[in-house]
Amino acid sequence: MIAAAFAYFNYKFSEYQFIDFKKWSFYEKSDIFTPHAEKYIVVFYSSREQGTMQKLAKLNLNLPILAIDYYNKVRKNTKTTTFLRSGTQNSLRFIQRFNIYESPSIFFIKRSKDALYKQDSMIRKLDNLNALSQQIKTL
Repeated sequence: MIAAAFAYFNYKFSEYQFIDFKKWSFYEKSDIFTPHAEKYIVVFYSSREQGTMQKLAKLNLNLPILAIDYYNKVRKNTKTTTFLRSGTQNSLRFIQRFNIYESPSIFFIKRSKDALYKQDSMIRKLDNLNALSQQIKTL
């Protein structure tokens, strides 16, 4: 039973994806994004959802946030949130790679090597941005 649980856990963890920021170009305003932190919270959202960007900008969590906008709207970064955008091809590859089906969605990434990061959690639908800090504490 323990071996089966361990095998299942390893299988599920192997489904987690990698993202190499040297190969995938994301932009902060007009500059190419270069990651510096060991871990990030990735939030995939739509800037057309009322109030989403303002709520993301005001969040104050213990990990930096990479907020990736489906509609690629340019947004000024805050102290804790980096707003990213990319071309259509890159956005589609990102959505497919991480199997994102809803907006806003959230997951964690952790540095594996240099600019290579590995997904460190399941993709979760973020039903309520106001409750994000409580969800982060329970993960």
